[in-house]
Amino acid sequence: MKIALIGATGFVGSAVLTELLSRGHAVTALARHPGKLAAEAGLQVVQADVSDAAQVAAAVAGHDAVVSAYNPGWGEPDIQRLFGLGYAAILAGTKQAGVQRLLAVGGAGSLEVAPGLQLVDTPEFPAEWKAGALAARDLLTHLRTETALDWTFVSPPIALAPGERTGQYRVGGDQLLPGTGDAPAGISVADLAVAIVDEVQTPRHTRQRFTVAH
Repeated sequence: MKIALIGATGFVGSAVLTELLSRGHAVTALARHPGKLAAEAGLQVVQADVSDAAQVAAAVAGHDAVVSAYNPGWGEPDIQRLFGLGYAAILAGTKQAGVQRLLAVGGAGSLEVAPGLQLVDTPEFPAEWKAGALAARDLLTHLRTETALDWTFVSPPIALAPGERTGQYRVGGDQLLPGTGDAPAGISVADLAVAIVDEVQTPRHTRQRFTVAH
């Protein structure tokens, strides 16, 4: 497949890039600073500002799908506003380019821990992650009204960390997957990437959110 990847230099995006290339897909990475990505077989890097819908449209035209791991940075004080602006341009540009398939990587905050109660709304949710989690929830809320795109939103579990690629994972929907004992469920970023690329290759959650964990 020919995949346009946004956020390829980030924690999740770099793992997705590795997984896509290992399976022989042709990847076009959109990057504000292309020099951050080393040359690899199967990879084309295009300079693009993902907050500009026209630049997104030009870069993703002709692709089978867009995978977005866009995040302005968890340390960015204006993350909620920038996340919203970025995804507004990503969605608009993807539609302008005529690409129907979009997979967006969100966070765990919008997963339910009890009926009608999302993790981000619990008293224990860390304040430093809240703005980013609310931004991702806003994106999911918007996507659920989206009819022009065949979108999928993936939420990692609470514990997302470096680790080995096992190729194994559990799949859930809108509820946080249970962990073992008092420990939250987790997954390696490599296996999150496996789940993302599996979904791109064989869509099972079109116009839905899903989550994964070990």
